[in-house]
Amino acid sequence: MFPRYQIKTTSGLKEDIPGLEKIWINTSYGKVETWFLPPDQVSVPAPAIIFAHGNAELIDFWPEKFRNLAHLGIGVLLVEYPGYGRSEGTPSQQSITEAFVAAYDLLVARKDVDPSRIVLFGRSIGSGAVCALAEKRPSAALILMSAFVNTGSFVSTYLVPDFLVRDPFDNLAVVSSYPEPVLVIHGKNDKIIPYAHGVALYRAARQGKMFTCESGHNDCPPAWEIFWQDVVSFLHDAEIIKN
Repeated sequence: MFPRYQIKTTSGLKEDIPGLEKIWINTSYGKVETWFLPPDQVSVPAPAIIFAHGNAELIDFWPEKFRNLAHLGIGVLLVEYPGYGRSEGTPSQQSITEAFVAAYDLLVARKDVDPSRIVLFGRSIGSGAVCALAEKRPSAALILMSAFVNTGSFVSTYLVPDFLVRDPFDNLAVVSSYPEPVLVIHGKNDKIIPYAHGVALYRAARQGKMFTCESGHNDCPPAWEIFWQDVVSFLHDAEIIKN
């Protein structure tokens, strides 16, 4: 579930990202690293996205991908998983949820962030992290990329009985009761988390929208420029972006 030892940890130096803030949060199991990418010169308070990455990734991989949102006046908080990169602890549904709740509380306490316009964005295993957070804290919208309905429903593909899954991450239950807009992005040819998972999440959402990509799992989305245009359109419709 969490192949953190297969990921090469970098130095964490990102001097080329203007304004990037590295913030350590305290949890019951140690310190977890977060990076805040502030919006460009805009009126504050501004909307912000909390992002949860895939299970074979680090927050180090993502600042460049999110730089376009800074020009739109949106901040981004990248939250590391316990035991990943330079963060302490061991990853599990419980420890990840604790980290993301602490990160959320840190974010909404900032004077430059609008707590009524917080968007939760999760990719792959990160969809479980943000859905778990959505159960604990309010948010204005939910974005799920290459997401699963729950972990037990796709690990059976790898001949793992679902009763052995210690971290179920029941995304479908969360999405079914989530009152705000939900955007689902999924690759039609995804062999790791089948496309049917995305369709099920979209159908369960009360205010759902779905973008289908001609891609698999790790190459979703196939064109980031087009992807961000679609995301911005969704954020406008959800009144996260108001200009």
